[in-house]
Amino acid sequence: MRLLGAILAGGQSRRFGSDKAAALLAGTPLLEHVAAAIESHVDDVVVVGRRSQAYAAIEDFPMPLLGPLGGLCAALRHAQSWSFDAVLTAGCDVLPLPADLADRLAAGPAVVEGQPLLGLWPTSLFERLLEHLTFSDDRSMRAWVERADARTVPFAAPIYNLNTPADLSYYAAAEGLVR
Repeated sequence: MRLLGAILAGGQSRRFGSDKAAALLAGTPLLEHVAAAIESHVDDVVVVGRRSQAYAAIEDFPMPLLGPLGGLCAALRHAQSWSFDAVLTAGCDVLPLPADLADRLAAGPAVVEGQPLLGLWPTSLFERLLEHLTFSDDRSMRAWVERADARTVPFAAPIYNLNTPADLSYYAAAEGLVR
Protein backbone atom coordinates (compact mmCIF):
# COMPACT_ATOMS: atom_id res chain seq x y z
CA MET A 1 0.00 0.00 0.00
CA ARG A 2 1.38 3.40 -1.01
CA LEU A 3 0.92 5.90 1.79
CA LEU A 4 1.14 9.68 1.63
CA GLY A 5 1.97 11.41 4.88
CA ALA A 6 0.14 14.71 5.30
CA ILE A 7 0.98 17.15 8.06
CA LEU A 8 -2.02 19.39 8.70
CA ALA A 9 -0.49 22.78 9.41
CA GLY A 10 -2.97 25.41 8.26
CA GLY A 11 -4.37 26.42 11.63
CA GLN A 12 -4.15 29.90 13.09
CA SER A 13 -2.53 28.82 16.40
CA ARG A 14 -4.94 30.93 18.45
CA ARG A 15 -4.48 28.91 21.64
CA PHE A 16 -0.73 28.82 21.17
CA GLY A 17 -0.44 32.60 20.76
CA SER A 18 2.18 32.34 18.00
CA ASP A 19 2.96 30.06 15.07
CA LYS A 20 3.09 26.66 16.79
CA ALA A 21 4.43 24.85 13.72
CA ALA A 22 7.52 27.07 14.03
CA ALA A 23 7.79 26.74 17.83
CA LEU A 24 11.14 25.28 18.81
CA LEU A 25 11.53 21.95 20.53
CA ALA A 26 15.16 21.02 21.22
CA GLY A 27 16.17 23.74 18.74
CA THR A 28 14.04 22.36 15.89
CA PRO A 29 10.62 23.61 14.72
CA LEU A 30 7.73 21.46 15.87
CA LEU A 31 6.65 20.87 12.25
CA GLU A 32 10.03 19.26 11.50
CA HIS A 33 9.70 16.92 14.50
CA VAL A 34 6.32 15.73 13.22
CA ALA A 35 7.65 15.39 9.67
CA ALA A 36 10.59 13.29 10.83
CA ALA A 37 8.23 11.10 12.85
CA ILE A 38 5.75 10.51 10.02
CA GLU A 39 8.44 9.84 7.36
CA SER A 40 9.14 6.35 8.68
CA HIS A 41 5.52 5.34 8.02
CA VAL A 42 4.96 6.68 4.49
CA ASP A 43 6.31 6.84 0.96
CA ASP A 44 6.19 10.64 0.70
CA VAL A 45 5.26 13.65 2.87
CA VAL A 46 3.37 16.86 2.13
CA VAL A 47 2.63 19.83 4.34
CA VAL A 48 -0.93 21.12 4.02
CA GLY A 49 -1.93 24.72 4.63
CA ARG A 50 1.46 26.40 4.76
CA ARG A 51 4.70 26.75 2.84
CA SER A 52 7.58 24.43 3.53
CA GLN A 53 11.15 24.50 2.32
CA ALA A 54 11.77 20.83 3.04
CA TYR A 55 8.51 19.25 1.80
CA ALA A 56 5.97 19.69 -0.97
CA ALA A 57 3.29 22.07 0.21
CA ILE A 58 -0.35 22.03 -0.84
CA GLU A 59 -3.21 24.39 -0.04
CA ASP A 60 -6.42 23.44 1.70
CA PHE A 61 -9.20 22.27 -0.62
CA PRO A 62 -11.79 23.23 -1.75
CA MET A 63 -10.97 26.55 -0.07
CA PRO A 64 -8.96 27.90 2.86
CA LEU A 65 -10.29 28.28 6.40
CA LEU A 66 -12.18 24.98 6.53
CA GLY A 67 -10.05 23.73 9.39
CA PRO A 68 -8.46 20.29 9.41
CA LEU A 69 -11.09 18.89 7.02
CA GLY A 70 -9.94 21.30 4.30
CA GLY A 71 -6.41 19.99 4.86
CA LEU A 72 -7.53 16.37 4.77
CA CYS A 73 -9.56 16.96 1.61
CA ALA A 74 -6.53 18.54 -0.08
CA ALA A 75 -4.32 15.64 0.98
CA LEU A 76 -6.80 13.04 -0.30
CA ARG A 77 -7.09 14.89 -3.62
CA HIS A 78 -3.31 15.11 -3.95
CA ALA A 79 -2.88 11.45 -3.00
CA GLN A 80 -5.48 10.32 -5.50
CA SER A 81 -3.85 12.27 -8.32
CA TRP A 82 -0.44 10.73 -7.49
CA SER A 83 -1.76 7.14 -7.15
CA PHE A 84 -1.39 6.76 -3.39
CA ASP A 85 -3.76 4.31 -1.73
CA ALA A 86 -4.24 6.22 1.50
CA VAL A 87 -3.20 9.25 3.53
CA LEU A 88 -1.71 9.12 7.01
CA THR A 89 -2.46 12.46 8.68
CA ALA A 90 -0.93 14.17 11.67
CA GLY A 91 -1.43 17.64 13.05
CA CYS A 92 1.71 19.77 13.17
CA ASP A 93 1.35 19.69 16.95
CA VAL A 94 0.93 15.96 17.69
CA LEU A 95 3.84 13.99 19.18
CA PRO A 96 5.17 11.38 19.56
CA LEU A 97 3.94 9.20 16.72
CA PRO A 98 3.90 5.52 17.76
CA ALA A 99 6.28 3.23 15.87
CA ASP A 100 3.36 0.96 14.89
CA LEU A 101 0.99 3.81 13.95
CA ALA A 102 0.40 2.96 10.27
CA ASP A 103 0.12 -0.78 10.97
CA ARG A 104 -2.45 -0.31 13.73
CA LEU A 105 -4.53 2.09 11.63
CA ALA A 106 -4.18 -0.01 8.45
CA ALA A 107 -7.15 -0.62 6.23
CA GLY A 108 -8.59 2.71 7.43
CA PRO A 109 -10.44 4.79 7.81
CA ALA A 110 -9.17 4.87 11.35
CA VAL A 111 -8.05 7.46 13.91
CA VAL A 112 -6.16 7.36 17.16
CA GLU A 113 -8.46 7.52 20.16
CA GLY A 114 -8.51 11.09 21.48
CA GLN A 115 -6.44 12.35 18.52
CA PRO A 116 -8.74 12.59 15.47
CA LEU A 117 -6.12 14.47 13.42
CA LEU A 118 -3.93 11.37 13.64
CA GLY A 119 -5.59 9.05 11.15
CA LEU A 120 -5.39 6.85 8.09
CA TRP A 121 -7.75 7.69 5.25
CA PRO A 122 -8.23 5.72 2.00
CA THR A 123 -8.07 8.03 -1.02
CA SER A 124 -11.46 6.66 -2.10
CA LEU A 125 -12.97 8.96 0.56
CA PHE A 126 -12.02 12.13 -1.34
CA GLU A 127 -15.36 12.62 -3.13
CA ARG A 128 -17.32 11.80 0.02
CA LEU A 129 -15.37 14.37 2.05
CA LEU A 130 -15.72 16.99 -0.68
CA GLU A 131 -19.48 16.41 -0.63
CA HIS A 132 -19.49 16.70 3.17
CA LEU A 133 -17.60 20.01 3.00
CA THR A 134 -19.91 21.31 0.29
CA PHE A 135 -23.25 20.41 1.89
CA SER A 136 -22.65 20.20 5.66
CA ASP A 137 -22.12 23.02 8.10
CA ASP A 138 -20.35 20.71 10.56
CA ARG A 139 -16.61 21.09 9.94
CA SER A 140 -15.48 19.14 12.99
CA MET A 141 -13.11 16.19 12.65
CA ARG A 142 -15.26 14.25 15.08
CA ALA A 143 -18.32 14.60 12.81
CA TRP A 144 -16.27 13.50 9.81
CA VAL A 145 -14.84 10.52 11.72
CA GLU A 146 -18.41 9.41 12.42
CA ARG A 147 -19.65 10.04 8.88
CA ALA A 148 -16.69 8.15 7.38
CA ASP A 149 -17.30 5.21 9.75
CA ALA A 150 -13.69 5.46 10.91
CA ARG A 151 -12.48 3.04 13.55
CA THR A 152 -11.08 4.51 16.75
CA VAL A 153 -7.86 2.79 17.79
CA PRO A 154 -6.55 3.08 21.36
CA PHE A 155 -2.83 3.42 22.05
CA ALA A 156 -1.40 2.77 25.50
CA ALA A 157 1.48 5.25 25.30
CA PRO A 158 0.51 8.92 25.60
CA ILE A 159 0.28 11.03 22.46
CA TYR A 160 0.33 14.76 23.10
CA ASN A 161 -1.56 17.52 21.33
CA LEU A 162 0.64 20.58 21.89
CA ASN A 163 -1.96 23.35 21.68
CA THR A 164 -0.31 25.83 24.05
CA PRO A 165 3.23 26.83 25.08
CA ALA A 166 2.51 25.12 28.42
CA ASP A 167 1.65 21.87 26.58
CA LEU A 168 4.91 22.11 24.66
CA SER A 169 6.90 22.76 27.85
CA TYR A 170 5.22 19.82 29.57
CA TYR A 171 5.97 17.52 26.63
CA ALA A 172 9.59 18.69 26.47
CA ALA A 173 10.04 17.99 30.18
CA ALA A 174 8.30 14.59 29.96
CA GLU A 175 10.57 13.56 27.09
CA GLY A 176 13.72 15.04 28.63
CA LEU A 177 14.07 17.61 25.85
CA VAL A 178 15.09 21.26 26.09
CA ARG A 179 12.42 23.49 24.75
